Formats: sequence, structure tokens, C-alpha cells
Amino acid sequence: MKFFVDTADVAAIAELNDLGMVDGVTTNPSLILKSGRDIIEVTREICGIVSGPVSAEVVSLKAEDMIAEGRKLAEIAQNIAVKVPLTWDGLKTCKVLTGEGFMVNVTLCFSTNQALLAAKAGATFISPFIGRLDDINLDGLELISDIRQVYDNYGFDTQILAASIRTANHVTQCALIGADVITAPPAVIKGLASHVLTEKGLDQFMQDWAKTGQKII
Repeated sequence: MKFFVDTADVAAIAELNDLGMVDGVTTNPSLILKSGRDIIEVTREICGIVSGPVSAEVVSLKAEDMIAEGRKLAEIAQNIAVKVPLTWDGLKTCKVLTGEGFMVNVTLCFSTNQALLAAKAGATFISPFIGRLDDINLDGLELISDIRQVYDNYGFDTQILAASIRTANHVTQCALIGADVITAPPAVIKGLASHVLTEKGLDQFMQDWAKTGQKII
């Protein structure tokens, strides 16, 4: 399973990339706002750090405007994936841009039928939002499982990019279900290394080592 990092924080991306933990990056208007930087400038810098897909999102609502914005964003670098919302105009945009050879990430997916439409429109990635479904007492992981089954049933090439990842359990279950990609904030990815028994064991080792009075260097 590939790991995308969901941020526009260049320093955080570089740190994870140096460890081999980044296969791509996803951004959105909220993350661009948080970065405090120009979208073209920061996206270009991110594309220079990672070799995998970097999602940059359009901000218009009409297909003709989305298409124009998508073409502009795709000029930034060859690894740009144009991010479009799962609306009818977004699907129209997806069809046009994929036809022109660009990667397209269809975002804000909340149903299997939406995912099916995106695949038929040629989406490179579909982004179902797990955490936001959990917020309204629906099972976000069940949606990932359903999309996986439908895509496998019909041989769709669209990759399932599980988004709105908030917990280590989300990551584990997505891997077990067979999501192609997860995208998560840096803190969630780094948190995967934590376990209470690891910390407890390390603390015991350090106490015992101190009692030996030895040094390695």
C-alpha cells in the first residue's frame, strides 16, 4: 500500500520523504490556506521533493473553469494529479483531463455509486473520506471495502486513495481491505511507529542498561 502525505508543509514532506515514507502528496484549499503560501509556488516546491503524484485541487465549480484550472495546475510539473470534486461538473472535468493524458484525483467521495461514476469517467484516483463518514455515524471503512469489491468485479484501473485518515486503525484496516493508497497527515503517519508495549519495553531496557554501568561509545 502506498503512503501519500496530506499536507502542504514542505518541511514535513521532506522529513518523511527522506525516510522513504512518502509515495505522493495530497493538498487541498484548506491545506494551502494553512501553509500561508501561493498555491503554484508551494506545489512546485513539493513536486521537486517527491517523485510520486502530487494532488493539486481546482477551486471552480463549473466544468469549463475546472478544466482551465486543471490545465494550469498540470503545467507545474509532470507528477501533478489534478484534484476535482465528485460533482457532475467534476466528472466532466475528469473525463476531459484524463483524455488529455493528465492524472486526475476525484475527491470528496462518500458512496460506492460515486466511486463507480469516477472510475467510468477515467479517474486515476478516487478519494473516499473515511473519517467524515465516521463523524455522521456511518462506517467509512465499509465504503472502502465496497469500492474495492466493485472495482475488482469489473476490472477498473482507478486506484482507491483512502482519505480523511485519522487513526492507526484506519491505516491497518485499509491495508487489510486492499486500498491502493492512504493519505494522512504527517502526525498520523509518524504515529504508526508508536505502541505502548514498545515504549514500556524500551523503558525497561534503559533502566537495566543503566545498572550495568557500561557504555558502547
